[in-house]
Amino acid sequence: MKITGAQAIIRCLVEQNVDTVFGYPGGAILPLYDALYDAPIRHILPVHEQGAAHMADGYARATGKVGVCIATSGPGATNLVTGLATAFMDSVPVVAITGQVSTSLIGRDAFQEVDITGITMPVTKHNFLVKDSKKLPEIIRQAFRIAKFGRPGPVLIDIPRDVQTAEVEYCQQILPTEPEWSPMPAVRKMIEEATEVISKAKRPVIHIGGGVIAAEVHQEVQYLAEKCSIPVVSSLMGLGGIANKHPCFLGLTGMHGHKIANATVHNADLIIAIGSRFSDRVTGDRVRYAADKKFIHIDVDPAEIDKNVAVHIGLTGHLKQIITMINSTIEKGDTAEWWAVIRQWQTDYATEQKGKQPLLAEWAMQHICEKTDGLPVSFVTDVGQHQMWAAQNLVIKAPRSWITSGGLGTMGFGLPAAIGAQLACPDKRVIHFAGDGGFKMTGAELFTVATHELPIISIIIDNSCLGMVKQLQKVYFPNRYSHSVIPEMDFVTFAKAFGIEGAVVNTKKAFTKAFNKAYSDNKPYLIVIKIDQDDVVTPMVAPGATLDEYVSLNGS
Repeated sequence: MKITGAQAIIRCLVEQNVDTVFGYPGGAILPLYDALYDAPIRHILPVHEQGAAHMADGYARATGKVGVCIATSGPGATNLVTGLATAFMDSVPVVAITGQVSTSLIGRDAFQEVDITGITMPVTKHNFLVKDSKKLPEIIRQAFRIAKFGRPGPVLIDIPRDVQTAEVEYCQQILPTEPEWSPMPAVRKMIEEATEVISKAKRPVIHIGGGVIAAEVHQEVQYLAEKCSIPVVSSLMGLGGIANKHPCFLGLTGMHGHKIANATVHNADLIIAIGSRFSDRVTGDRVRYAADKKFIHIDVDPAEIDKNVAVHIGLTGHLKQIITMINSTIEKGDTAEWWAVIRQWQTDYATEQKGKQPLLAEWAMQHICEKTDGLPVSFVTDVGQHQMWAAQNLVIKAPRSWITSGGLGTMGFGLPAAIGAQLACPDKRVIHFAGDGGFKMTGAELFTVATHELPIISIIIDNSCLGMVKQLQKVYFPNRYSHSVIPEMDFVTFAKAFGIEGAVVNTKKAFTKAFNKAYSDNKPYLIVIKIDQDDVVTPMVAPGATLDEYVSLNGS
């Protein structure tokens, strides 16, 4: 069957079970938009192309499917870059389709021409410039395979305008399944060694990262923890990989991790890392982090093994199969004494916290979890202090119900990602947290929220400053808060411009009233929580220190 390149793109998207795309039209991508006019695909128009990339990202994180965003050439394409980098750092499957000037104009500085494949090479898993229209359908299919299989990541396809209008031969293909993985004899032997090391360890801990969510291996990890009675800690990206209230789960580890989780990692004799890359925010001083302990690192990406921390056993491949093989043969070790130590720490840290009143932001997050207990909700955050308070205080019960920018730390990510997540899972209520600084970056996407009547509850933690920047300045440059204190903004009036109701609160009673209204009305709502500029995220591990060396902030 002969059809236009643009029509072939649509047919390939339908092949891939794509039901929603996020994009912004422009001259070089108009043939594709003409094909979209009659397509059985929902199109969401953002306020800005960056919003489209983050929406596709949020959609992908919420579902595990490939998120799709579309932009025109030049500034449209470059506006996607931050979103692609965000997805790349957190291993999120996204396919970005960009228009390009006609092939005869490439390299001639034509209007809105930019080398987007060159620009995005460092922040995509792969990218394509399609110059031969005959190859277009297979390139589209290949892009989806690359984005989803193995370690997920973003892929960009740059398609010149004349390729979109050219005639191409199209034949429908069946959606491919993930290639089978069969461990080599050497890998099987390492798995046997790993089971033996785990069984003999006296102070083991399982450290889960975002790979546990991506590989959908949370049940196998929980079984391993339960069978061998091993404590579990999580990176920021791994939250939801095991329910917060599970008896084996000790919490977030790293710079702003829970003290019990950090103490367990610091004193462990074996760390079993699953789908985690040992980032600097997790380890602090890597040399001292790794001292006096062994590491078993399980990851889909061979490049991660030994990259940040030298490991004793590195297992790469299909995480579900590897952990299933470990579970099938492993014998429980003796961790009773280890748990006795951990229980004592839990008592000690609980005593340390006794009498301390939680900050209003922390309390609000705890209150939300109480009010929504048993209800289908997803939490999406922007980046900053509120993000860390959320990671410490929210009860994350299931995978894909916690969405945040971890690796790149992208301010402005939260609201558009919440839109993507809400569209992906309309049966869940999305609760979005942001700081006043990050919200200003992409807050105009409230227009998209209002246009589609999405019942997102946006909660802004407003201290009229760039809170995390100011906190870091307090550590590094005491009393020199250079450009981190910002003028106040009337967010409620801003939201009303889009037809969205809101409220400003500074007490627990006022927040309870506002949240109850927001949840019961089942429509977009914005709550601004006013907090003090001196409120800080604690605990905080000293930069470049070990996980038991904390910065003293406000007497903490």
